[in-house]
Amino acid sequence: MSEPWTLKGEMALSCNCAVFCPCVLSLGQHPPTEGYCQTWAAVRIDAGRFGDVDLANLKFAFMADIPGRLVRGNWTAALFIDEKASVYAVKALTSIFTGRAGGSTALLKILVGSFLGVQQVPIAYAVEGETRIVKIDKIIDGALTPIKGKNQSGNVVIRNSEYWIAPDVTVARAERSRFRAFGRNWDLAGRSAEICQLDWGNQ
Repeated sequence: MSEPWTLKGEMALSCNCAVFCPCVLSLGQHPPTEGYCQTWAAVRIDAGRFGDVDLANLKFAFMADIPGRLVRGNWTAALFIDEKASVYAVKALTSIFTGRAGGSTALLKILVGSFLGVQQVPIAYAVEGETRIVKIDKIIDGALTPIKGKNQSGNVVIRNSEYWIAPDVTVARAERSRFRAFGRNWDLAGRSAEICQLDWGNQ
């Protein structure tokens, strides 16, 4: 049985779908708008533990290359973890991301067919106005901005969904989105993005 774990924070995700990604509300049953999914995401952990390991104030990012409908699996994925993370935190976040820790991310154990490994790197995750800025040197350069609704003081938000990442999803667009690693060279600018408040765990 895995250690008890919790993770609270925020995720900013960019993908190659036209705005907005149909996979969110269809829970992966609908094909991505391009027929396949290229995505990266970054997570800022505000509070979290894995057993006795403190995960607060760390960041991680991942990429996923998915050949069709998300629920069919066969994902190729890789994980990037904050250079400040201890060896114990790296093991904990790897267990969480690969689904071995159970709970909120358990499905990834089934869906990810090829895991390319873990790299420890400096990860920057900042908020400028409402835009989320994500940078990993030579790997990720992203700027994801929420889309305003009819009332320009508020963003478009999907609420109370069954989306595995979070029930409430802020609809966004990538102003800038480059990913270069593991033989991939993606430019997802102008495409779909999302911002989610995370409350994950296995309890």
